[in-house]
Amino acid sequence: MSPMAVSLTTLLCVLSGALAGLILQTVLPGHHLREDSKDVVRVVTGLMATLSALVLGLLIASGKSSFDAVDGELRQIAAKVIVLDRALAQYGPDAKDARELLRNGYAAGVDRLFSASGRHAAASGAMRDAAPLEQLDAKLLALAPANDAQRALKARAERIIEDMTQSRWLTFGEIAGGIPTGFVVVLVSWLAAMFVGFGLFAPRSATAIAALVIGALAVSTSIFLIEELSRPLDGVIALSGEAMRNAVAVLGK
Repeated sequence: MSPMAVSLTTLLCVLSGALAGLILQTVLPGHHLREDSKDVVRVVTGLMATLSALVLGLLIASGKSSFDAVDGELRQIAAKVIVLDRALAQYGPDAKDARELLRNGYAAGVDRLFSASGRHAAASGAMRDAAPLEQLDAKLLALAPANDAQRALKARAERIIEDMTQSRWLTFGEIAGGIPTGFVVVLVSWLAAMFVGFGLFAPRSATAIAALVIGALAVSTSIFLIEELSRPLDGVIALSGEAMRNAVAVLGK
């Protein structure tokens, strides 16, 4: 499901819980709504509110950390691509084909990651596709250095490709992650149950109902934020591809 769909589903569940609590006010016998019963319900809803707040806070922090990690890895890959291109340029004319393969392969990968019509699955597929790096590695292996300088440049280029491969798989792992569906279902059920308790003893006034709606909007938008941060390459909150496009612009110069 998309982040917006998950958020709207959460909003519906939470508002349904609040409505169920308001309805229970009218159907439960009076002894269920005595002061001692209110105290127990308040303690339980307070416990659930605390647990939910902790989990939501941890999930938002984890999502932001993952978002920043993907951003950092992609920027590192862009920097390594530029360094690799300069090493191949210093190697000499024999590395011309490798430079062209590097530029074309990286430009195609950036287009797939940051195209206007891109989707999360396409982005994950782009990171999983190892063919361009494998072809480039084969080109480097085919080079025959004529002197110590070229041998050193070839060794440097091979180390950079190895680092890029590792970074790319780390980034793929972050992109392909996300919040497990079962985890979200449990969290939403907690929130809905908590709002049943809120609605059970809420006064039937416009102010109280407005407060319940605002609270439901707050928790549903927090779920939206978590889902968005777990999809760093698409959606409303997405990484900028400017650094990668700038790297493409200087390749081959």
